[in-house]
Amino acid sequence: MGFLPNIHSILKRNISLTEMGLRSSLRLTQTMAKVTPYAIRWGLKRKLPPANEVRELFEALGTTYIKFGQFIASSPSIFPKEYVEEFEQLLDQTKPIPFSTIKKIVFEDLKQPINRVFSHIEQQPLASASIAQVHAATLVTGENVVLKVQKPGVQAIITADLNTVYVLVRLLEFMLPNTDRDALTGIVSEMYQAMIDECDFVKEAQHIKVFRNFLDTSNINTVVAPKVYERASGLRVLTMERFYGCALTDEDASEKSQGDPAKALFEALNVWFASLMKCEIFHADLHSGNMMLFEDGRVGFIDFGMVGRVSPETWQAMFSLFKGLSEQDYALVADAMLAVGMTRKNIDKQQLSRDIEHVFLSMNNISNEDLMANDGLNVTPAVNDVINTLGEVARNYGIRFPRSFTLLLKQFLYFDRYIQILDPDANLFDDERITIDF
Repeated sequence: MGFLPNIHSILKRNISLTEMGLRSSLRLTQTMAKVTPYAIRWGLKRKLPPANEVRELFEALGTTYIKFGQFIASSPSIFPKEYVEEFEQLLDQTKPIPFSTIKKIVFEDLKQPINRVFSHIEQQPLASASIAQVHAATLVTGENVVLKVQKPGVQAIITADLNTVYVLVRLLEFMLPNTDRDALTGIVSEMYQAMIDECDFVKEAQHIKVFRNFLDTSNINTVVAPKVYERASGLRVLTMERFYGCALTDEDASEKSQGDPAKALFEALNVWFASLMKCEIFHADLHSGNMMLFEDGRVGFIDFGMVGRVSPETWQAMFSLFKGLSEQDYALVADAMLAVGMTRKNIDKQQLSRDIEHVFLSMNNISNEDLMANDGLNVTPAVNDVINTLGEVARNYGIRFPRSFTLLLKQFLYFDRYIQILDPDANLFDDERITIDF
């Protein structure tokens, strides 16, 4: 019985229903109705709840919690390994909203009749996720486009859910008094900002334009990003050029394109590396489904919903990590991890180096079939196992990586494995096709 009064006091201290408004209050009520039975059961045990139960709860809660779950899956140096692995199974696939609702949102956002902008919109969506739904369409001027439409009430739900998440964080602090409270608060704030950014289609359009400008000013023509049609875009609607091609790692890619898939991959890798140093943003989700090989051999980068920014310190640490891996100098890799990670412990660098060496040697166990199974919705389990194990090593040494570092490392591992698929004899660190000097 002692646990219930604590829940009540935490709720009372953190939530003001009158300030949140009717919609937020309703959302909070719905959420707490689902959370409370779990919270009571977990609280009585006074230990971390089973990872599968937390994932199931997050899926039931929808939008915000699905995104939180994806954040957990991409933060192995912060969260326990069993949670990271469990949340890798969390899918952001939701039931499509009716086409009539899509048309209403498009009309409201563009503030003009749809037939003045689009000559046709496919009723069946290409994809439907928690935040947005994507449809193929044709502009009145004849261009084939993809239309990304934000689902109703998403931002209000996220804002309301944030209040609840802070309550859950406080509950976690209560159950685990030794939890790093500053870390948890920072995580929630970072997740919230990332989700709000993902709801801002004007910002996503700006990201695409920034990346296209980087390509133009760098005279890069081997990689392209979709054109944004501003007249057909708004806060909740994003209209982009539609690309046609196949996934870069498609087994039949060489037959579907005049170009060499392996050469195209190296071009894409060089452009991605260049963007880390010369562009305001980098694409943080370049799995095989987001790199399209065109018939003429060019590569299209699509879906800029997840981007990252690299601080000079993070880039220098990543550069040192690459150099250490290329030379199999795991002491240098350890130094890079310590440089970018935050820790309050005195570290045994020699032991850390040995542990890191063990992790990266395990990369040899990742099969090509594991990578080919990647569908873009979840990170391939075999690749994630490397990330998770490295995260576990970091956690054992009290090292907490910034999320940008984890995103960079995960992307690097994907490029390395894709190269092994398309050109098994190539070496990511020692190939004349790589223009960056490690």
